[in-house]
Amino acid sequence: MNDLRKYGKAPFNVALIHGGPGAAGEMAPVARELASRRGVLEPLQTAASLEGQIEELRTTLTKNADSPVTLVGFSWGAWLSYMVAARYPAHVRKLILVGSGPYQEHYAKGIQATRLKRLNEQERAEFASVLHLLENAATADKRAAFARLGALCTKADAYDPLILDPDVIDWHVDVFQNIWAEAEELRRSGKLLELGARIECPVIAIHGDHDPHPAEGVRRPLFSTLKSFRFILLHNCGHKPWIERYAKNRFYSLLQEELCMEE
Repeated sequence: MNDLRKYGKAPFNVALIHGGPGAAGEMAPVARELASRRGVLEPLQTAASLEGQIEELRTTLTKNADSPVTLVGFSWGAWLSYMVAARYPAHVRKLILVGSGPYQEHYAKGIQATRLKRLNEQERAEFASVLHLLENAATADKRAAFARLGALCTKADAYDPLILDPDVIDWHVDVFQNIWAEAEELRRSGKLLELGARIECPVIAIHGDHDPHPAEGVRRPLFSTLKSFRFILLHNCGHKPWIERYAKNRFYSLLQEELCMEE
């Protein structure tokens, strides 16, 4: 898989940043929808360290985007976009955080329990089995296990999905395991939230009310940290708004409105 996809026509001043980390390709449906009106970049992050992903994204934007850009970051991609905007404020015109993880550790404690409650008994057993496989150094095909974990999480995270597997995702378990350990420590130490003081552009968070990542873990910390911040809660919506029956149209309408404001 190439490390960058381009949609629509130049200028390319919007970039969609996928989650995971290590779930390259999951924002393709959003890119296709937005590309009817503008040029869109979909970087596929491959670096296996936090610093590596920050610099990889900066390099991709420098070489391919018409700077400054609007970054639309989903889940882990929201954090990555936030960190890039903090380090390289001149590169980012606007930051849109979709389904972001919470910015303080205490808000994250119930996420996995919420997911497990939404799965049936067989799925909960499989969830535990897959986690064990990923933690076992002797597991031969961790990519398949990681993909299955992603599928279980997507099901648990959704409210009323139109489809659970909208696109092929290139799963990179090594990327996930290396970066997530670094990212969790950054949040635990408080340094993740502190980065927000360096962000100069407007920031908008879009979050589903059924997302197991608690909305208050995004809204409260960022309101107290960012210079310009708005929070939008989508009702009857899980972690991925673009797959949700009741929130998909509202989500795309919000994105189009925010992007048109920059044109």
